[in-house]
Amino acid sequence: MSSLNKLKVPKGATKVRKRVGRGQGSGLGKTAGRGAKGQKARSGNMRFAGFEGGQMPLQRRLPKFGFKNVFRREWAEIRVGDLEGLSGVIDVKALRAAKLLHGRFDGVVVLGSGELTSKVTVKVDRVTAGARTLIEKAGGTVELVPAPVTRHEKAKAAKRAASAKA
Repeated sequence: MSSLNKLKVPKGATKVRKRVGRGQGSGLGKTAGRGAKGQKARSGNMRFAGFEGGQMPLQRRLPKFGFKNVFRREWAEIRVGDLEGLSGVIDVKALRAAKLLHGRFDGVVVLGSGELTSKVTVKVDRVTAGARTLIEKAGGTVELVPAPVTRHEKAKAAKRAASAKA
């Protein structure tokens, strides 16, 4: 059994630190093992993780937190079965009054699930094919509201009209 004052580090466990740039006799003098010239020979070289030689690195090319499409339209969905009990013309105002719609949205789409027995006129932005057949089967009609036109779309339409005349 050995005492604590006689403990020794195992042979080969510790290495002498390499001291570069300390004269020719050390074997690592002058260029300090960096070779001659070039990016790797310079102090403060740009060799960090993700460096791509000056090209925009991948971690900077990709978006940080996902992507948000500024042109996306948010649709409020209504089922044909929800229209049961309503009468006359059903539009956004009528749906809000019946508390079937709430919050912000860009348009209303009617989906074809459920049953409809009353004759109604539906004025919305979109209607699925199944919903249209169910409404018309009950004796009702479907009217599509034209999408709102932005200034950019108006300018494009005017440009198209001008080029068509010429």
